[in-house]
Amino acid sequence: MRTPHTARRHRVLAGVLLAACLALAGCGGADDMGGSSKAASDSKAEAAGAPGGRAAESGKAGNGTAARGTPKLIPDAIIRTASLTVEVKDVPSALEAARATAEDAGGYVGNETTSRDTDGHERTRVVLRVPTGKYDEVLTGLQGTGRVVDRTAKAVDVTDQVVDVDSRVASQRAGVARIRALMGKAAKLSDVVALEGELSSRQADLEALLARQASLKDRTSLATITLSLSETPVRQADDSPGFTDALAGGWHVFVDVLRWIALALGAALPFVALAGLLVLLWLRVVRPRLPRRAKPAPATTALGPLPSARPAPDSAEAAGRGDRD
Repeated sequence: MRTPHTARRHRVLAGVLLAACLALAGCGGADDMGGSSKAASDSKAEAAGAPGGRAAESGKAGNGTAARGTPKLIPDAIIRTASLTVEVKDVPSALEAARATAEDAGGYVGNETTSRDTDGHERTRVVLRVPTGKYDEVLTGLQGTGRVVDRTAKAVDVTDQVVDVDSRVASQRAGVARIRALMGKAAKLSDVVALEGELSSRQADLEALLARQASLKDRTSLATITLSLSETPVRQADDSPGFTDALAGGWHVFVDVLRWIALALGAALPFVALAGLLVLLWLRVVRPRLPRRAKPAPATTALGPLPSARPAPDSAEAAGRGDRD
């Protein structure tokens, strides 16, 4: 038999259970509404190519490694380069040996340049690409072809770059696939145009990343060795110049001076001949035809011509005349 107290407890318990059920139902509905609004905003951002869509994709790309689980481990990516200068007795033979060494190791010959200096010594510069695993072996073989003059080796670890580029390529491919999926569902022309522009931009970024990925793969899988081959200079005896050498050198200088003087005279001869001809014409033709100046006549007076001036008497003679007077 129920008592009033027991009935009251049952009503309170029923009310608490009802309130809890309503609260749970309200939370579930709010979550469903929030998820639907988020999905709608993401779709709109993807369709319009808005920065929000980019940020959402970047967030997903950043968390992609955690979502996929443990990242795939890759071996160390190292770019190896070396520069080697070797003196050899026969450059063509050493070059053929270097080519054979690179090809036997699974590599190939890149650029090649051959020249000769003023003394006639041949010089060759060749770029060899060999697998990284055979790098040390090939370098040791090239050093044994002659006398090593200069050697430089360098190794750069680019593992972080390789991992970053691989991750960005995967994220970009996923983004391109999502844009293509949205294009298949788009109904409006404006949405299709916006999605096409976004797809073109993402494909261009993907191609740039793929080119960088290929470059890193090429440089890490093949080492680069720049080999310079030159002929060993022939050392001659130290011959000091003697008296005969000095005499021969002086005679050569004397002959050169005479030759230069003869050349100078030969160059000046036409001008000398022309000057002599002009002088001859002046003396024989022009000067005789010029009017001659007449001599001045002596001055005359009514009593006759003036006497010529006599020299003044000496002082002694003048004094004697004065005494006689």
